[in-house]
Amino acid sequence: MQEDMDMHPDVERYIATEDELKGIVARLGRQISADYKGKKPLFVGVLRGCFIFMADLVRACDIDCTVDFMVVSSYGQGTTSTGAVKIIKDLTENIEGRDVIIVEDILDSGNTLSYLKNYMMARKPASIRIVTLLDKPERRVAPIKADYAGFTIPDAFVVGYGLDYSEKYRNLPYIGLLKPEIYS
Repeated sequence: MQEDMDMHPDVERYIATEDELKGIVARLGRQISADYKGKKPLFVGVLRGCFIFMADLVRACDIDCTVDFMVVSSYGQGTTSTGAVKIIKDLTENIEGRDVIIVEDILDSGNTLSYLKNYMMARKPASIRIVTLLDKPERRVAPIKADYAGFTIPDAFVVGYGLDYSEKYRNLPYIGLLKPEIYS
């Protein structure tokens, strides 16, 4: 476990240490590699939060693959989803007939992923699966589930390892619980 002196002063406690995250990503990489053996899936990262997780995940997979990214927004500057999904950057790859793996940092309300999955299905991929580092089922509104999930977290506001609050804390090498006084 990391020393408390390494913890950012705005973080209340660890949710997952750097070492724990490495183990989780390795496990997900093994699962995806086994399921996609002999295939060449396209990993689609939902920016910005997924960038660290996706980089580590792709390196943990022992399969041929390609990557693409989308930028979507449903949060604005707040801590809860507005429910309205806006595509800011679309895919550059043609996904027709491709096996697609959507990579998300956190599955919260499910509104964004539900929208994206339906949006991509119209492009006729061979398959679409979802991998998320964090699953927060208590907040789920949309009827969607991850095919691969790192771990389940309670309804709390977390930062680090790509996750942010108002564009801060993404560079923390762990995931931590943000102190409520920071965002309230």
